Amino acid sequence: MPVPLIRSTAPLGRCSDAPTERRAANGGAVGRRQEWMMGGTTPEAPRRDAQGTRRMLLEAASALFAERGYERATVRDIAERAGVNQALLFRYFGSKKALFGEVVSHDGQEQLHTTPPRELFETALRGMLGHGDRTREDRALATLLRSVGSGDEIGTAVRDMGDDYARVLASLSSAEDRGLRADLALSWMLGIGLMRVVVGKESLAEADPDEVCALVTGALATLLEDLPVTRFGDPHTTHSADLAR
Repeated sequence: MPVPLIRSTAPLGRCSDAPTERRAANGGAVGRRQEWMMGGTTPEAPRRDAQGTRRMLLEAASALFAERGYERATVRDIAERAGVNQALLFRYFGSKKALFGEVVSHDGQEQLHTTPPRELFETALRGMLGHGDRTREDRALATLLRSVGSGDEIGTAVRDMGDDYARVLASLSSAEDRGLRADLALSWMLGIGLMRVVVGKESLAEADPDEVCALVTGALATLLEDLPVTRFGDPHTTHSADLAR
C-alpha cells in the first residue's frame, strides 16, 4: 500500500534560514576583523588601546630622552620601558626623530602654556635641579640639554624651544633690550642645568634647590625686574624691582 506524502505547510527555504543567517553574521564579523587588521575601520576598544599605547611610548621616550639624551636613548629601550613591541613605535610615530620632536614639543609647550610667565624661570630651573620623579613638563629643558649636538634636526628643535622660553622671559622686563636680558637669563639657567644634568657637578647635584633658586633669582633682579625673587628660608617671595631700588 503506497505511503501518503505529507506536504509541509512552511514556506519553501524556511528550514535553511537560520544556518544562512548564522553564516552571514559570522561572515560579517570575520569581514570586520579582517578590515580592522588591514587598517580599515577600527572598533572602539582597539582605538582606545592604540591611544594608550601611544601615550605610554611618549611617556617612556620623555623619561629616557631626559635621562640619556637623544643618541643614547634607543628605540628598543623606549619600547621596553613602555612595555610594547618596538614596531609600534614606528607605526605610531614613523621614526625616532619624529618621536623626539613630539616629546620636545609636547613637554616644552605644556610647561610654557600652563606656567604663568612670572613663575616660568623658577619652575624650569627647579625642573633641572629637582630630585626623584619629575613630571614630563619639568623634564623639558633637561631633555634639550642632553640632546644638544645630536644632528641638525635635533639642534633646530632645541633652538626653537629656547626661543619660545626666551620670548616669555622677555615679557618680564620693560627695558628696550629686554630680548638680550631674556637671552642672558636663559643662558644662565641652561648653564646651571648643563652643569647639573649633563656634567653632574657635585656641588650643584647636592645643593638645596630652594637655596639655588634664591641665589639665582636674586642675582637676576637687575635683568628682569618683574621676576619674583625667592628668599632662602623665607616662604614669601619678593618682587625683583623692589630689590633693585
